[in-house]
Amino acid sequence: MLKGKHIVLGITGGIAAYKSAYLLRLLIKAGAEVQVVMTPSAKEFITPVTLSALSGKPVVSEFFTANTGEWHSHVDLGLWADAMVIAPATASTIGKMANGVADNMLVTTYLSAKAPVFVAPAMDLDMMAHPSTCRNLQLLKSYGNHIIEPAVGELASHLVGKGRMEEPENIVKALEAFFAKQKTLSGKKVLVTAGPTYEKIDPVRFIGNYSSGKMGYAIAEEAASRGAEVTLVSGPVDIKVSGRGINVVKVESARQMLEACEAHFGDSDIAVMCAAVADYAPAHSSDKKIKREGHDAPVIELVKNPDIAKTLGGAKRPGQILVGFALETDHEETNAQGKLASKHLDMIVLNSLRDAGAGFGTDTNKVTIYTADGRALPFSMKSKAEVAGDILDTIETL
Repeated sequence: MLKGKHIVLGITGGIAAYKSAYLLRLLIKAGAEVQVVMTPSAKEFITPVTLSALSGKPVVSEFFTANTGEWHSHVDLGLWADAMVIAPATASTIGKMANGVADNMLVTTYLSAKAPVFVAPAMDLDMMAHPSTCRNLQLLKSYGNHIIEPAVGELASHLVGKGRMEEPENIVKALEAFFAKQKTLSGKKVLVTAGPTYEKIDPVRFIGNYSSGKMGYAIAEEAASRGAEVTLVSGPVDIKVSGRGINVVKVESARQMLEACEAHFGDSDIAVMCAAVADYAPAHSSDKKIKREGHDAPVIELVKNPDIAKTLGGAKRPGQILVGFALETDHEETNAQGKLASKHLDMIVLNSLRDAGAGFGTDTNKVTIYTADGRALPFSMKSKAEVAGDILDTIETL
């Protein structure tokens, strides 16, 4: 699975850096092309000469070569990589990554990386358990990074506890499992909706909601990472897709979103209706700004917007999978299962606004998935990138 893959291997200044030579050797043996990036302190634990000999490439550590002035572009490295692995990742580097402290080549490369990033922490047990380290790892998870949990064992302090860098063989297995998963939707076409809809009152006012679009975009990127050809119908949000193979169709209103979905649904194998579509729209919108002066407060007559998921459910052909979302504040399970049946969905994802950190505008979410074959699958609070993985994993079981 790693043959021909471009891997950036980041090495930081911890005693576990000696294991990085073995990890590098295993990556090369698996057919990967590896570029090593070291922090300056990592060179106190293992030499660049050793790593350069194993990788066949000069090791990058500084922003430029002092004697020649050759510039090392962190941007180019970030674009070149199919994956970035930081092993070992010290508490210091984890803190810098989590908070954007770009004071060395490794962290600037991380901040430029478009590929998935795998972080293998290594430190003493007290440092590993410290609230600041736990917080920083949670931040990295919320950004969509993959944390390869450290093992329990004897540490450099001769204490025994959690903090020992995972063995190189298991890090390679984690990478292989990730790239194997990428191919599970190869050849499939996936339609995703995301964000809010804006229903125009006049040129400067609208009816809308607080949806950020983050969940829908995460689903689109996860589907694309698994090899799918993705069409993302997006309401007005300020997000750029980072995944390859995603065709973004920008819309504003619910009716525009329906038209875009109907244009692409027929060719889709899977459709995930994640957008927070406004239920109502003004019956009439003004071409000019409605003035306050000299007028009574305007009365806005509302009309129902089309139910996009229900419309597509009525047009669904055998073999297509249609997934809906429900955001509820009361009777959550009853309402979600009612929508599952009435809209002819194969699966519905329930969000509850009762959970802090879930719902609109956050980087995390907590969902329960209900399937038409009777399963109820509750999940803990996770980053939206991880929730997208759970949703796609469940879709694949269908």
